Amino acid sequence: MFHIILEKRFVFFAISILFIVFSLAMLFFWRLNLGIDMTWGTQQEFRFDAYEYSTEEVREIAEMVQWHINVQENIINTIDVFRVSGEDLFVVQAGFSRDYTDEQAEVWKIAYRDQLITYYKEIWDIELAKYTNIWASFWDYIRNTAIITLIVAIAAIALYISFSFSGAVSGISSLSFALIAIVTLFHDVIISTGLYILSSMFFPQFQIDTFFVTALLTILGYSINDTIVIFDRIRSNLREFWWKGKNLFEIIKLSLNESLTRSIYTSLTIAFVLVAILLFGPDTIKGFTLAMLFGTIVGTFSSLCIAAPLLYELHKNTELKPYVKRENLTEDDKMVV
Repeated sequence: MFHIILEKRFVFFAISILFIVFSLAMLFFWRLNLGIDMTWGTQQEFRFDAYEYSTEEVREIAEMVQWHINVQENIINTIDVFRVSGEDLFVVQAGFSRDYTDEQAEVWKIAYRDQLITYYKEIWDIELAKYTNIWASFWDYIRNTAIITLIVAIAAIALYISFSFSGAVSGISSLSFALIAIVTLFHDVIISTGLYILSSMFFPQFQIDTFFVTALLTILGYSINDTIVIFDRIRSNLREFWWKGKNLFEIIKLSLNESLTRSIYTSLTIAFVLVAILLFGPDTIKGFTLAMLFGTIVGTFSSLCIAAPLLYELHKNTELKPYVKRENLTEDDKMVV
């Protein structure tokens, strides 16, 4: 099937481009379901003695109070309610519009908190355990930090690949590996983000928050690991088979064949665990888990169907040259197993 991957590489490229365009459209034109730490708002933790009601009942009251606050204009944008696993607590998060000054927003935040306390205490005798007020400056900090962290991580990975593969590949520059690695990393992050935003349209509990940002950074680590394994196998086979008459097409096909079992087994193992956590794990990390699941699927696809075919497309007319041994080959330059 691996000759099909290379022969049909433009089909896979087209599929990826469509998903990237879709994901960018979702990211820039769709209203994002931001978590409380990505917008300014409030988080109320309520403690109860006996759990005799459903989360939906709690949410109905939170949304009713939201409607009271929003009678004249849109002040509260989002409401999220979940129970804290292992504790007698449930959390109500409210995201507020940024069209108001800090002083105006503070009045609405206090009004929302006090009305929640009144309703919950009257119906179930529930007490407020903790109140957190998040300002717009915190969202700005998180957003800027996330963007800088992603850029630095991708740049550092590219530099590492460029150094690690330099002088150790027959006829193919290490910059090609680094460039393709950057492309596939952006590919994985953007498509995973788009799929996650699409999921949040149907399941509001999947919000863009700090857990989601953490998931994106984790996706970078997993995706580049799978890509490097395949690249390293290609590098090794280039050294071994270029002088035996095999062309680049045959060498990449052989490398994919040798890497398939590891890639599929690793991805399936991770996917099974993530699905189990998504179905039976705590609500607080389900967004992280779903983003990781998307990243695992997209990262495996990009390693097999995008990275290796891109390398072939860039160098299909390159003349393979004798391997020149580096004087001091480091451990990082040795084959990944």
